[in-house]
Amino acid sequence: MTMQSAPRRRRAVAAAGAVCAGLLVLTACEKPTPIATITVGTDSVNSEATCYDDGKALDQNTLTKCLQAKDIKSITVDPDDTVRFGVDPKIADNKWTILMNGQPLTDASTKTYRTVPGSVFFNAQYGAQGNSTLVSIKEGDKDVTGLWNFKLKKAS
Repeated sequence: MTMQSAPRRRRAVAAAGAVCAGLLVLTACEKPTPIATITVGTDSVNSEATCYDDGKALDQNTLTKCLQAKDIKSITVDPDDTVRFGVDPKIADNKWTILMNGQPLTDASTKTYRTVPGSVFFNAQYGAQGNSTLVSIKEGDKDVTGLWNFKLKKAS
């Protein structure tokens, strides 16, 4: 009888160890950032923040690096389309601004949804160059607390 209970105890201890290890791994995970979404017609793309520090202000060096990020999601835009921006309420609560190539395109807003004509993103008057434009969503009015980047590609 002691022979059978020893393997059972080992299995129980091993199972308990596995559960503890799993809990440690879960507590080490970062929580996801709020989501921002861009919709054009029936297509949409969403993303977690390119840069985010759980509501803390980001310094200028970090912001510069974030605006130069290469691995960002893209969506195709016909200049005749309307581009719809949607943000998580947590972003809206802190005010947000749409940036085009790093420059403000809109005033800060507390709404969770905004629209912009697609032609704006390819108009040289607004700083557009070529057939793609970097569009960012900046969280924060005075201090920037998050940045979400997207690439808008001009439909051919």
